[in-house]
Amino acid sequence: MRIIVLFNLKPGVDPAAYENWARTTDIPGVNALGSVKDFQVHRATGVLGSDAPSPFAYFEVIDVADMDAFGKDVSSEAVQKVAAQFQQFADNPQFILTETL
Repeated sequence: MRIIVLFNLKPGVDPAAYENWARTTDIPGVNALGSVKDFQVHRATGVLGSDAPSPFAYFEVIDVADMDAFGKDVSSEAVQKVAAQFQQFADNPQFILTETL
């Protein structure tokens, strides 16, 4: 299962502060979970074939090995602390569940 998270930063959030937190806390923390195969955060740079800006500034891609184990992992106190920090940065993140065709 792959989870894709689409989001913009809340008004007034410094992108450099968010990106530093993502690199030092979020990415290594999520990648350390036993239920996660891979976790990456991407910054949007534009829309292909257009000068229009992306509707979302950031995209997270979480490759989950086991959804039941992931549910247990994310309910832990340590992950809940990181999730609360994420909510201070992200403005209404959209968590989209996907499956490979």
